[in-house]
Amino acid sequence: MTGSASELARRLGEDAEAVCREYLSNGHRSGNYWIVGDVRNTRGRSMHVRLNGNAKGPAGKWVDEQNGEHGDLLDVIRESCGLIEFRDVADEARRFLAMPRPQAQDPGAQRQPAAIRGSPEAARRLFGMSQPIAGTLAERYLAGRGILLSVHERALRFHPGCYYRDFVTGETRTLPALIAAVTSFDGQITGLQRTWLDPSGQGKAQLADPRRSLGHLLGNAIWLGLEPGALAPVMAAGEGFETMASLKVVMPALPVAAATSANHLAGLILPPGCRRLYIAADADAAGRHGIERLSQRAAEAGILALVLRPQLGDFNDDLRHLGPAHLAAWLSDQLVPEDARRFLPPG
Repeated sequence: MTGSASELARRLGEDAEAVCREYLSNGHRSGNYWIVGDVRNTRGRSMHVRLNGNAKGPAGKWVDEQNGEHGDLLDVIRESCGLIEFRDVADEARRFLAMPRPQAQDPGAQRQPAAIRGSPEAARRLFGMSQPIAGTLAERYLAGRGILLSVHERALRFHPGCYYRDFVTGETRTLPALIAAVTSFDGQITGLQRTWLDPSGQGKAQLADPRRSLGHLLGNAIWLGLEPGALAPVMAAGEGFETMASLKVVMPALPVAAATSANHLAGLILPPGCRRLYIAADADAAGRHGIERLSQRAAEAGILALVLRPQLGDFNDDLRHLGPAHLAAWLSDQLVPEDARRFLPPG
């Protein structure tokens, strides 16, 4: 039909240069191609959009020589505008082509604006573009760290080509990434943390900073095992995602929160009804301020705060090098007895 993806792509291809000038404005024409940095309209020369059909393919097809990505002009509209749903991409394509909207859709609906870089909306869109981790490089990465979590953990996703910019050189590239949603305790996504992965499966990508966060982080966290709006009378909190996920491995029924940094740990908003809070410490002193400040705030709210300490550098080190049974035994003496019986495996 007229509004199908293939028909829209063909119509856009008939006016490919105008599409490029609209959505890839940081590029320029060179012969039969539009040259730009990438499909997200970054300055550069690695992406080539065919402007006229020929034996090599129809107009509008593009390829990014740097990362191997390829697609058509609908993909250009989706990525450059930060859209997620196909209906929004199709609506934007029709707007450009001055085509009527399908009768079944609201004629008053308007174009979805691009999300502001680094905003909670940008985080929500990237999370929406990602996929469950089951069977992906992200699941393989976590398993290599000894982290085997329930498939029902909503906070974790995988993106096969997550955008990365080197802040020193300005170089941009796309790499697979583990995506962890940062949420309020009622489940609202306010940000996320990206961990870029080596495409070969050998751990994190070889980058100066393979882990970055975006969005509104203060007061919020990567929550594991907490249903939106549910009570958490007993919970654990700490800085790093892998530290808290390691505790979750040996105490799967315990809600845990990874605040992503010491400062954010200090400002974590605790859910209503919390009575007992375990704070995960690292062996170094870097997070001492966050632990002390959160403990103080918990005490002021009438919450008992107890610090859990690892044997090695952090709880992921304990999990990987000592094993889950040893870690569980080590924790048993640090938990309130009723919590040890409730959350640790019998043994």
